[in-house]
Amino acid sequence: MKYFIIAGEQSGDLHGSNLIRGIRHSDPDAQIKCWGGELMQEAGAELLVHYARLAIMGFVNILLNIKTIARNLNLCRKQIKEFIPDVVILIDYPGFNLRIAEFAKSEGIKVFYYISPKLWAWKESRVEKIRKYVDRMFIIFPFEVEFYRKHGIGVEYFGNPLVDEIGRRNSHMAPSEDLKKSLGLDERPVIAMLAGSRRHEISNILPEMLKTVKYFTTYQFVLACVNSVPEKYYREITGNIPVNLVFDKTYEVLAVSEAALVKSGTSTLEAALLGIPQVVCYKGDRLSFEIARRLVKIRFISLVNLIMEQEVVKELIQYSLTEKNLVNELLSIIEGGSERRKMLADYEELSKKLGPPGASGRIAAEMVKLLKT
Repeated sequence: MKYFIIAGEQSGDLHGSNLIRGIRHSDPDAQIKCWGGELMQEAGAELLVHYARLAIMGFVNILLNIKTIARNLNLCRKQIKEFIPDVVILIDYPGFNLRIAEFAKSEGIKVFYYISPKLWAWKESRVEKIRKYVDRMFIIFPFEVEFYRKHGIGVEYFGNPLVDEIGRRNSHMAPSEDLKKSLGLDERPVIAMLAGSRRHEISNILPEMLKTVKYFTTYQFVLACVNSVPEKYYREITGNIPVNLVFDKTYEVLAVSEAALVKSGTSTLEAALLGIPQVVCYKGDRLSFEIARRLVKIRFISLVNLIMEQEVVKELIQYSLTEKNLVNELLSIIEGGSERRKMLADYEELSKKLGPPGASGRIAAEMVKLLKT
């Protein structure tokens, strides 16, 4: 069968790659084309467009790039019409993907949505588009079951694919000291910085994170960088501040870390599953933040807290993302910190909530089964 998969960001590329492996296991003759990244390509899909081309977020940025978005949508529609897949699989990225869902449905192509848009946070009205244009929704968080059932849409929780990815990476991870050497680090304890994968995220969040470095002189700070952003861009922000830049090794950086400063998003859950105490950080442009603040309906922004339905990790958002708050929260989670032990215990409960490994394979098998019936 033929599959067209769309992931619009780095985390989607990761989840898409594991899904592709699962599809190939259940459907060895699968033909797969994608919009995504290197991980999906390595998993066996033909990469048509890299997600870096789609990295437009925030109300202001979207307005400024409206023509680019329209061109991307038209290109995607054209490629789908030429390929004529049995199914279009959409991974999160709702602003773009829901438009493609409508198009694919009009062409008589099945539509599966893998990793729900965060409709439970805002734009709940988009549920009607899911009902109208999506044949099957595949969720990855247990709390989403009740949300969709409330709207009369049946979903089943098969588990979270990050559990698989963490297990796979851990099984191949070298001992900590060897890993440090391979990353070009010395023996000092490590504090990781994960500032996001988009330039506007990095430019807003990283400068705030960097203000903590001077207070932790016995530590080495390591910035987990992404290959889609040039080193020069990072260097212009870090300047003379002593920070190690490591590219495309996020899990390895986390694995050797004592604590981490993490931009809100999938990375918060990755850090938790790896057992790394963290402070969650977010800062956007003022206009976009003020608009979002009036629209978002949830208590927390980090996946860890949302899944646990309580504050497990501290969230420093926009105006609370200050030098003083960052330093105080970081002090509380490094070795000997007042909150470290409790956070690690809560992480264990989080793992139980997410369930056993194997989610990617189970979801892929269900997709193939539905296409064959």
